[in-house]
Amino acid sequence: MACNFDYDVVVIGGGPAGLAAAASARSAGAGKVLVIERDEKLGGILNQCIHNGFGLITFKEELTGPEYADRFERLADDAGVEVKLGCMVVDLAADRTVTCVSASGGLERVRAGAVVLAMGCRERPAGALGIPGFRPAGVYTAGTAQRLVNIEGLMPGREVVILGSGDIGLIMARRMTLEGAHVACVAELMSYSGGLKRNIVQCIDDFGIPLLLSHTVTRIEGQKRVEAVVLSEVDGSGRPVPGTEVRYPCDTLLLSVGLLPENELSRGAGVELSPVTRGPVVDESLQTSIPGVFACGNVLHVHDLVDYVTQEAELTGAHAARYARGDAPGGTRGVPVVAAGGVRYTVPQSIDPARMPDELTLRFRVGGVYEDKWVDVCADGTRLVHRRRPILVPGQMEEVVLRKSDLAACGDIQSIVVSLEEVSR
Repeated sequence: MACNFDYDVVVIGGGPAGLAAAASARSAGAGKVLVIERDEKLGGILNQCIHNGFGLITFKEELTGPEYADRFERLADDAGVEVKLGCMVVDLAADRTVTCVSASGGLERVRAGAVVLAMGCRERPAGALGIPGFRPAGVYTAGTAQRLVNIEGLMPGREVVILGSGDIGLIMARRMTLEGAHVACVAELMSYSGGLKRNIVQCIDDFGIPLLLSHTVTRIEGQKRVEAVVLSEVDGSGRPVPGTEVRYPCDTLLLSVGLLPENELSRGAGVELSPVTRGPVVDESLQTSIPGVFACGNVLHVHDLVDYVTQEAELTGAHAARYARGDAPGGTRGVPVVAAGGVRYTVPQSIDPARMPDELTLRFRVGGVYEDKWVDVCADGTRLVHRRRPILVPGQMEEVVLRKSDLAACGDIQSIVVSLEEVSR
């Protein structure tokens, strides 16, 4: 393959996904690999996640976020990965030309044999919620508050209400309590928590913080600074129930109300995006709809464990290296993977049985809380996986392993369906 590229692989984003993908690309034979990071430091969100719980799968030991990030920064450095810090990617073209800008280098364009999208995600802001009231100081996303406390050494407030029970909201309930604040409650719109069970236990139950399910904020009081919030119960459709209002005096409202994959660059390049995950639609090699452009980590779909991000990113880096070398098999789009019967989405969204490895991990999330179900994977009606799960919740990623030999035995497949089935009594 004639090489007219500045780099074999360019990785956009220097967080855990980008670093793992870059190191993996080098290990898989990519000659020149570049990571472009807009921050002044590698590591991404992990730098402010000073709690432990990272690395149990990847390193078989419990690490803090900064320790986990440092491991991969060292791996990338040892592998000879080049890095541009303080550099913002402003455009990605379909021919894999990456345009970036920095104070030191000005406007630069680099051509890549393959591109890995690893930009992560951002938090849903207060403006997206439409809560009645003024817009006073004291309303923060949970991630912003985490950075203020853990990096800047600043306390957002002392009397706190948290809206949303995703993992970062639960973790910040504990963190604010440990720093001397009083967390009045964590309110959750859904009838179940969006966080991992271990975080509910360790961050909420262990500290006696009330978790109010099927509740939301219906008013913010205060003009210059938050003075109180009003919480209301919601019905099965998420609508506030009149007469259930309770006023909570507070000076701080933290929002943990969802993460949005940061795909403006992807959209500008013409990458097909999933309406469910809001990340790219990918095949079995985690390649997007644009040949040579791959995606991994939270920019692809929101993960609950960074160890799974690492696994996904390492595969992505290896596939990108193969593509850049010209070793990636060609062909049309694979067999569509259909999410049905309680399964909200799958990654990948298509699989080519001829191109897939001997074993392929397919990850998915469910759309509600389900007890005692079969996870079924069928290829045109032929059952490939039939696994019983005592409980499935939206906050926890699920996975199944598909075998190439099983798919090959099914012949010319038109679709692969992942669904939940009732356990017969």
